Amino acid sequence: MKILHIINSLATGGAEKLIVETLPLYHQKGIKADVLLLNGTEYPLYKELAQQNSCRIYSLGKTSVYNPLLIFKIFPFLKSYKIIHVHLFPAQYFAIAAKWLSFSRIPFIFTEHSTFNRRFINNKYKFADQIIYNNYRRIVCITNNVKDAVIKHTSITENKTAVIENGVNLEKITRAQPHPRASLNPQLSDQDFILLQVSSFQHPKDQPTVIRALQYLPDYVKFVLVGDGILRKDCELLVEHVKLQNRVFFLGVRNDVPSLLKNADVIVLSSKYEGLSLSSIEGMASGKPFVASDVPGLAEIVGGAGILFPQGDDAVLAQEILKLMNDRNHYNTVAERCMVRASQYDIHKMVERHIELYRSLV
Repeated sequence: MKILHIINSLATGGAEKLIVETLPLYHQKGIKADVLLLNGTEYPLYKELAQQNSCRIYSLGKTSVYNPLLIFKIFPFLKSYKIIHVHLFPAQYFAIAAKWLSFSRIPFIFTEHSTFNRRFINNKYKFADQIIYNNYRRIVCITNNVKDAVIKHTSITENKTAVIENGVNLEKITRAQPHPRASLNPQLSDQDFILLQVSSFQHPKDQPTVIRALQYLPDYVKFVLVGDGILRKDCELLVEHVKLQNRVFFLGVRNDVPSLLKNADVIVLSSKYEGLSLSSIEGMASGKPFVASDVPGLAEIVGGAGILFPQGDDAVLAQEILKLMNDRNHYNTVAERCMVRASQYDIHKMVERHIELYRSLV
């Protein structure tokens, strides 16, 4: 069975990381799964996938992913595969347009990766989305809440959906070893209490809430941020404004996240919304307490295991961190609950569910 995944690029992101993590697993199970990128810029995730030599990586160039001429460049790839699996906008629109114009009859699948799709709150997209979504054979939804939102917005029938939760490589996280802290930054020591957030610097991720929370915490509490994006500079300016340059450290994009998780004392994620967040599952699997904002996509995963705080409330976040710092039994209990919860989201289970879906459509 030959599957072609189509996605905008392999820049930093949850959907992109899933491609990199899962395609080698399909290869191990005898499924040929390749990927077609609208933009083939060789980001770190691209290089990571290429190094594994488990699939073909096709690129349509390095121009804007919103160029409609890309539709015609997709044509030649469709005839060589049994199923096309598409991720993210605008790839989701362009792939269906290519299907129509090439008269392709093979099944197309789309995965809705987020609990919050901005097009769903704007009725001007409703008619176009109804047409596009209804032309996919299946819509894979990462949670039941996502499924409900998709059905409400697009009017597709429930039997066109499949709920398959995201998964992470738990074994990779379990095996990881921490770095010497000073190797991350000379101002970090074993005496520091380190908070870590792994996320892109985009509006929904809300790193400023954690930065502001540091003002309520002792000086030896440090905040390490992993990732990059358009709002990184704004966060750096905020750090300067509140005079926390010696307590907040930006590591950029890293390919050693499992080890970085082991360097932290507490993992945080202050997002305004999430899909079924890979970062949250990885954080909970690390053996450290996980603290997240109480929002869709995080509440479902973290609730009852990690700690939830009101989104944007830096004072309450600081209080929850202080409780973990001051009560070792509480710290250990939360960490253990998080590991148990994370064990439910094994990437191998996710891959098996997708293979079952593919076989049902061929």
